[in-house]
Amino acid sequence: MKKSIVFSLILAFALILSACGQSAGSSQKTQTLTVGASAVPHAQILKQAVPLLKKKGINLKVKVFQDYVLPNQALASKQLDANYFQHVPFLDLYNKQHNTNLVNAGKIHIEPFGIYSKKYKKVTDIKDGATVQISNNKSEQGRILLLLQSKGLLKIKSGVDPISATLKDIDNFKHLKFLQPIDPALLPKAYENSAADLFAINTNFALQAKLQPKKDALILEGASSPYANIIAVRKGDQNKKAIKELVHVLQSKEIQSFINKEYKGAVLPVSE
Repeated sequence: MKKSIVFSLILAFALILSACGQSAGSSQKTQTLTVGASAVPHAQILKQAVPLLKKKGINLKVKVFQDYVLPNQALASKQLDANYFQHVPFLDLYNKQHNTNLVNAGKIHIEPFGIYSKKYKKVTDIKDGATVQISNNKSEQGRILLLLQSKGLLKIKSGVDPISATLKDIDNFKHLKFLQPIDPALLPKAYENSAADLFAINTNFALQAKLQPKKDALILEGASSPYANIIAVRKGDQNKKAIKELVHVLQSKEIQSFINKEYKGAVLPVSE
């Protein structure tokens, strides 16, 4: 009788320990990362990363932005854990202008920048005095000028860092007329309305407008561009495990394969 009671107590105690263990395991919460992103291609790429991160105990939430200012404001004010929409020159300029301390946590992809035209089918056809519509994103000016220089349409003055070059830093021997800069998101509409001869359009907005950069761009940036799009975080957060996992997944072969297949050269993966 006593042996039966002792055995029953041991069994009950073992069941209690097992239940406690299950309760503790079930109470462990999945860590949530909220990342701000442009709709195309950034949010689309992040969507592919959701199941991969879930396996690592990370719940990825994506908040889509339609401009280039609010994602950094939201990150700096801790409404986001990270954002994914910009390149380093843009981030550096934003930090300087807004006295913020956001940093690069890892390079993910390159969106080859394009010059588009409804008027010209070949660069050699571009006439003196052609009008050029650019965005009001100052960090892109050097990028645009480099593209135009690559086809002999202007020359950046000697001694000037091309990345930080402005319209004041060029030898404009073809007398190109640069129109009043406009918001980057408005460039595809201006292109459709043929408001200028040449249009410098960010690839994410070109894709949203159903343009195919490799097919439609008159001039297209190459894979060696220094303008890789990054995961940006607040300083110090780049060392957090969840952020490192996010970058690792976005640089994985699975995501690289998706980028290559989905965008067919309009977006190029980068690995570090």
